[in-house]
Amino acid sequence: MVYLPGPGCSSVAYGASEEIGPFRIKPNGTGLFLNKYSWNREANLLFLESPAGVGFSYTNTTSDLKTTGDERTAQDALQFLISWMSRFPQYRHRDFYIAGESYAGHYVPQLARKIVEYNEASPNPFINLKGILVGNAVTDNYYDNIGTVTYWWTHAMISDRTYKAILKSCNFSSSNISRFCNRAMNYAMNQEFGDIDQYSIYTPSCAAARSNATVLRFKNTLIRRRSFGYDPCTETYAEKYYNRLDVQKAMHANTTGIPYRWTACSDVLIKTWQDSEFSMLPTYKKLMKAGLRIWVFSGDTDSVVPVTATRFSISHLGLKIKTRWYPWYSVGQVGGWSEVYEGLTFASVRGAGHEVPLFQPSRAFRMFRSFLAGEPLPKS
Repeated sequence: MVYLPGPGCSSVAYGASEEIGPFRIKPNGTGLFLNKYSWNREANLLFLESPAGVGFSYTNTTSDLKTTGDERTAQDALQFLISWMSRFPQYRHRDFYIAGESYAGHYVPQLARKIVEYNEASPNPFINLKGILVGNAVTDNYYDNIGTVTYWWTHAMISDRTYKAILKSCNFSSSNISRFCNRAMNYAMNQEFGDIDQYSIYTPSCAAARSNATVLRFKNTLIRRRSFGYDPCTETYAEKYYNRLDVQKAMHANTTGIPYRWTACSDVLIKTWQDSEFSMLPTYKKLMKAGLRIWVFSGDTDSVVPVTATRFSISHLGLKIKTRWYPWYSVGQVGGWSEVYEGLTFASVRGAGHEVPLFQPSRAFRMFRSFLAGEPLPKS
């Protein structure tokens, strides 16, 4: 399974080191400790630093960093997989899955679409794509934005007045955000939210991250530059760890010794991102037609790409319900809620923020096992 990150951010820093990888980073980047809920207990994991310019990945053409978008990212990822499987042919034809979170709500289905098209055109296809798994996923600009603002209001993060001002000022069906809409949005986030972790609204925020937080918005989404996690300072640990020269040497990274600081996210890519599909719903329909297993999950305490946004998007696919809404269980407790449709399974994860496996590792692992097995989440 290949794992893809959020916009302009490192799969090694987040996916591997905070969420589903076999190791987590100790405070202050002093070393590693085992993650007993690592998804590599169930599948081989491949963490791709995508697109070029993220994490330790690089390009020899500096202008690439300012001309990257959805299309190039998907095409480069496909080319990487073709080359990787040529280099390691023992993995050809094995069941293959793609997973990710956040803006990987674009990356994952777009790469899946590329693979489906590549396999259809190839006389001897060898990427045996079986399914995709996406969490707190950017899906459709209109429904995502409406769902996000609704979440803010229903969770008492903004006032009635601001909620009404946003709905009046913002035309979320357009790719162009007016200055009145921006003003209302910025007022909500900068004046009414307070110093909370927007990626997990009920957990403490990291003081170090707060002091260094930037306010970059990604394209037409409401995603801001990733600032916090839980342990709320895990991003800080990753940046300390991966800037250690002994760690870089052990990873065969930065072999040319370029004197720049490794960062978990690339502000250059976030600022200059080019093409971004307005909606992934048509792509989901193509992937369902291709027979792929599709699971969409959502941590219910994330206010950046919240569960309401995901549910609004899914509802507009108009899918037939196979198994009606029900609570699913993990270790004797309600792990979340699920509904199974023709061609797609939705699951919420109770008490989880934007990075579900970080906040609820046991529940995320239970969900991953069910996904791989092609079985509904347990009802008891």
